[in-house]
Amino acid sequence: MPSPKRIRGLGKPRPKAKRTRRQRPYPTASFEETLELGEAIQKYASGEKVRRLTLLEKMNKSPTSSSTMILIVNSTKYGITRGSYAAEWLELTELGTKATNPDAHPREKLQARFTLAIDGVKVFKALYDGYKGKKIPTHEVLRDFVADAKLSIEDFDESIDLFIVNAKFLGLLRMVAGSQLLITVEQALDELSHDGQRALADANSPSGNGEAKPGPTDWRSICFYITPIGADGSEHRKHSDLFLNSIVEPALKDLGLNVVRADKIGAPGIITSQILEHILKAKLVIADLSFQNPNVFYELAVRHASQLPIVHIIRKCDTVPFDVNPFRLLTSTQPTSTRWSRSWKQYVPKLLPLPGTPSRTQHRLRTPLLYSVQGSEYPCPGATASS
Repeated sequence: MPSPKRIRGLGKPRPKAKRTRRQRPYPTASFEETLELGEAIQKYASGEKVRRLTLLEKMNKSPTSSSTMILIVNSTKYGITRGSYAAEWLELTELGTKATNPDAHPREKLQARFTLAIDGVKVFKALYDGYKGKKIPTHEVLRDFVADAKLSIEDFDESIDLFIVNAKFLGLLRMVAGSQLLITVEQALDELSHDGQRALADANSPSGNGEAKPGPTDWRSICFYITPIGADGSEHRKHSDLFLNSIVEPALKDLGLNVVRADKIGAPGIITSQILEHILKAKLVIADLSFQNPNVFYELAVRHASQLPIVHIIRKCDTVPFDVNPFRLLTSTQPTSTRWSRSWKQYVPKLLPLPGTPSRTQHRLRTPLLYSVQGSEYPCPGATASS
């Protein structure tokens, strides 16, 4: 086959540019998520150097999966551990040991965690130094600040979100007069008494963290968060807390909704009845299908039967169950990604009744349950929830 003629003046054809993976100068997951690796070394190896494959087997993680590789890389970037995802051994750094040691003094632990999560990452340190002792401005102002810092950051939003989540995890963000105040680490350390408990309570802090406010319930302002909760310190609890703090509450702040989780219902009574009441009466329900928890799917079905607004979310690594697969789910491997925030702002308001709507019966949703029973001899009329 004859070679194609070269067009005069154009010279040799240019080789195709190779695609290169973008390298971020900061970790790509929150510090709280990444602590999992260091805490596992403490749990299974008593904080000592351990073979990578042995540790991952104990953690029930695949050594070749992308999520495991990302976890190890982020742990190295934060300075929690030493050893790559291909190394034979993994070990804690000196600061990593202090940050994960369950017997360490809380002041020492907080200082180590601050050094790793904020002070040791250039963009996070720049944001902290620029706004410590001040109220956190709008996202647009923070983007300009990062751009002016000239830190070779491509994704401003991601780095800002990670900084906010890390600062909140360390207890450095306080609500004051409706705005978030970034306190100094010195103040946070001073507020730790010698026995390691917080000496000062933040009187201006809202209920937050999925807690129900006392007094009569205004269901028009409630978003109920259905999620696998688990025991304190469990993988389910860490996941639920992380999604609650970094996704659900921030996304719903502008909508004026107070997020309530089952374990934070403060009123006395039978917990099962209270959960069902929140499922059937809340203005919005967020259902986290991660881990495929049976209780979550039971509560999900109750909400589907009511035909009231609901949002499904799930980790990208989880399999979407067949019966809900045809319906929209928000999925992510990065709970701090701004793509979530944008999706919520576009999607959630479309689900909610318009202001002044006299009855929720005028805003019924077509849910999987209703599609399944449509035309059958067992119609599901939907529960009636008072506004």
